[in-house]
Amino acid sequence: MGMPTTPVPYDFIGDVLITPQQIEDRVRELGQQITRDYQNSDHLLILGLLRGSVMFITDLMRHIQRPMTMDFMSVASYSGTESSGFIRIEADHKTSIQNWDVILVDDIVDTGYTLNFVRKLLLDRNPRSLKICALLDKVERRKAAVPIDYCGFTIPDYFVMGYGLDIDENGRNLPYICSVNLEKYNQRSQP
Repeated sequence: MGMPTTPVPYDFIGDVLITPQQIEDRVRELGQQITRDYQNSDHLLILGLLRGSVMFITDLMRHIQRPMTMDFMSVASYSGTESSGFIRIEADHKTSIQNWDVILVDDIVDTGYTLNFVRKLLLDRNPRSLKICALLDKVERRKAAVPIDYCGFTIPDYFVMGYGLDIDENGRNLPYICSVNLEKYNQRSQP
C-alpha cells in the first residue's frame, strides 16, 4: 500500500497494510455481527487481552448494541519480536464468568499458544459460552489450533505494529497497521 501519510517518529515502518478506514469499516461490521449473534444474551462479557487489544476493544464495543460488561486480562508470551511459548498471567479478570457469554478479544493470533492457553483456562471457569474475536490472524505462523469466531483481517507473516500493536512498546498509537522493517529496527536498536 505504500508509505504512511501520517508523520511518525519511526524510520523502521514498512508498508501500511490496513488503513484507518479499513479498520473502522471492519470493526463496525464485527460489532454488528456480534450484536446479531448475542441479541438474546442478558450476560455478555467482552474480555480483552492487554495491552494490544485496548484500541480494538474500545472501538468494537461502540458498535455492539447490546447490554454488556467489560473486563481485561494481562498475559505475557513475547520476548522482543518472538513468542516465547511460555505464557504468564500477569493480571487476571475480576468479573466471575460463570454463566456469562464471553467474547475473548485479542489484537493478533500468531502461533496461537497464548489464546489456546487462555481459552482452556476460561473454559474451566464455566462460562455459558466462549468465543474468540481477533483483529488480526497470522495463519502462516499457527502452531496451536485456535477457533477464531470473529476475525478482522488475515495478514501475511509480517511483524506488524499500529492500532494497539507494538514493537517493544513503539507504535501502539498509529491509526493504521503497518509492517515493521526488522532489518532497520534491529540496526537502530544496537549500540
